[in-house]
Amino acid sequence: MENQYSAIDKQKRGIRITVIVLLVLILAVLAGFIHKLGQPRIITDEELRINGTVKLQRPRIIEDIQLLSDDSRDFYTKDFQGKWTLVFFGFTHCPDICPTTLSTLNNFYKTLDESTRASTDVVLVSVDPSRDKPELLGQYVRYFNSEFRGITGDFFKLKKFATQLNVPFNKVSLAEGGYTIDHGSQVVLINPRGHYHAFFKAPLDPAKMKLTYRSIRATFNG
Repeated sequence: MENQYSAIDKQKRGIRITVIVLLVLILAVLAGFIHKLGQPRIITDEELRINGTVKLQRPRIIEDIQLLSDDSRDFYTKDFQGKWTLVFFGFTHCPDICPTTLSTLNNFYKTLDESTRASTDVVLVSVDPSRDKPELLGQYVRYFNSEFRGITGDFFKLKKFATQLNVPFNKVSLAEGGYTIDHGSQVVLINPRGHYHAFFKAPLDPAKMKLTYRSIRATFNG
């Protein structure tokens, strides 16, 4: 009888061990699946373009240019190094494109997880330095998001910087007096080496931007 009970106990222990092993395997598979879901989907350059993002075949080195940050300190384009930076050229008197773009960039920024946001800057480069003084520029960009930054500077230095990023802008006189600024609507992506890496075409879509941005980051050989 004792041997019979011993055999039954061994059988029960064997069943328990089998169940535990199966549970561990199921949890491991589930954890792997959840981890995979959290990873960015790697997409081709063609898929990037379909989703409104164009990646340069070879990132372009940006010449170091002295500009001015919204806290009135000197800013050099080499200071872009260390983070991913989304750069949009505009100005505070812009009637529609600029506020729409900054609002969309805010929506995009909020979709990013905390770790990604910590290594992502969003910068408005004002192409209207005569009106957009640093304090005004800082107030303007932070209206859309407290983490956004503004940069301006000498008009010709701004022109030189924009030309390197293939962003056109021109001062246009108005018939009733005064002036406005015509400018490109793309958002430029600068990589952590401080190089021109890609650009997002208008109209911007936060969901598509997140998809392409995460893919670009995941494939970047920093």
